[in-house]
Amino acid sequence: MKKEEWLRKGYVDEPVEKGTDLKNEIRRLCKEKNAVILGHFYQADEIQEIADFVGDSLALAQWAAKTDASIIVMCGVHFMGETAKILCPEKKVLIPDLNAGCSLADSCPADKFAEFVKEHPDHTVISYVNTSAAVKAVTDIVVTSTNAKQIVDSLPADEKIIFGPDRNLGNYINFVTGRDMLLWNGACHVHEKFSVEKIIELKRQYPDAAVLVHPECKNAVAKLADKVASTAGLLKYAMASDKKDFIVATESGILFEMRRKCPDKNFIPAPPEDSTCACNECNFMRLNTLEKLYNTLKYEWPEVQVDENIAKDAIKPIRRMLEISEKLGL
Repeated sequence: MKKEEWLRKGYVDEPVEKGTDLKNEIRRLCKEKNAVILGHFYQADEIQEIADFVGDSLALAQWAAKTDASIIVMCGVHFMGETAKILCPEKKVLIPDLNAGCSLADSCPADKFAEFVKEHPDHTVISYVNTSAAVKAVTDIVVTSTNAKQIVDSLPADEKIIFGPDRNLGNYINFVTGRDMLLWNGACHVHEKFSVEKIIELKRQYPDAAVLVHPECKNAVAKLADKVASTAGLLKYAMASDKKDFIVATESGILFEMRRKCPDKNFIPAPPEDSTCACNECNFMRLNTLEKLYNTLKYEWPEVQVDENIAKDAIKPIRRMLEISEKLGL
């Protein structure tokens, strides 16, 4: 009955004994089971604190591809777990909550995208990593926000390209590369919400602040930026900058690592539109908790599975991304 309840809820819903030192128990279970915890920059602070490795989508894929752990626990969203499983089919890949989806991935249904690709047979298909395994299976090259520009630049100037699913990232890549890629009309619910007016108001309060913007944001927000880059790129910029104040327009989880790496600097989260909240969080990313992480290690469930036929096709564009990234030194 318990397993049926878990299946219905999408996570192990077992009470944790009162007084349990969750962090110590999680580390003990990792050692006992030869497990590694990979955490995305957008996870809650306590998840980032306990993870073996924290990074963006590219770094997590690179780490998954080379780990010798028997179990990978992906503290991120579902497509990240799928990517790890595709790269490491012999390993057990766990995710604390199967409900941790992605609005951007959901904006690109695999069947509709496959039809779109068939309608443009003379195009190279580039898909953002924020997609399902089934979308990756009809893709030529996967990219992340860290390597998208460089990978597009590595292709012949006259090559026809489909880029999906993020229209904002696609528009930004078109702008900085001079391309005219055909874009799928998808978007991230977090990065779509940032308010131009509220960022301008913050800039009035902090006139010397640098504005850091993720390329999944709308063009109007990107125009306010001192730096447009992936989460890892924004972190790197902040670490190298002599500025003291930064207004950050991406999911607010990155502020934990920014403050950890730059304790003498001030990071201000850019607020979303139509909200009194001072930051912008991904509700999917925040579904993972220490309790769920502990239970997923203890019971080794939920396990991420990918259909073998889909995985066989999806591994090709992922490997191509990793190969190009390595060649370009990314």
